[in-house]
Amino acid sequence: MSERDLMDQEEIHSKVLRAGRRTYFFDVRSTKAGDYYLTITESKKFTHEDGSFHYKKHKIYLYKEDFEAFKENVEEMMEFIINEKGTEVISERHQKDFKKEEPAATNATSPETSSGSFTDVSFDDI
Repeated sequence: MSERDLMDQEEIHSKVLRAGRRTYFFDVRSTKAGDYYLTITESKKFTHEDGSFHYKKHKIYLYKEDFEAFKENVEEMMEFIINEKGTEVISERHQKDFKKEEPAATNATSPETSSGSFTDVSFDDI
């Protein structure tokens, strides 16, 4: 295979998603037979104390025969997460005022007896 053929193989179609310290690469590549498949690469930057850095990469190869099942599973998992936790991002990294959940108190004040203030509710206990 010529150098030009290799370059064409690498540049069929690409898209980049930057997400904080992570970058996701979506690349369409070609098999030896000329069919297409998708690679999804997660690249995460790690910085050392001396200021130098390195990247860790994880790659998934996804072939056409698996597209439908893969898509259904990803959609099901995303829908589950949104239904369970909503779309708000809850984490120390994304919220400066984030507080870890503490175990629910046994003598929690009921909403009817509170003086208009809000009470944290853990839905795990329901």
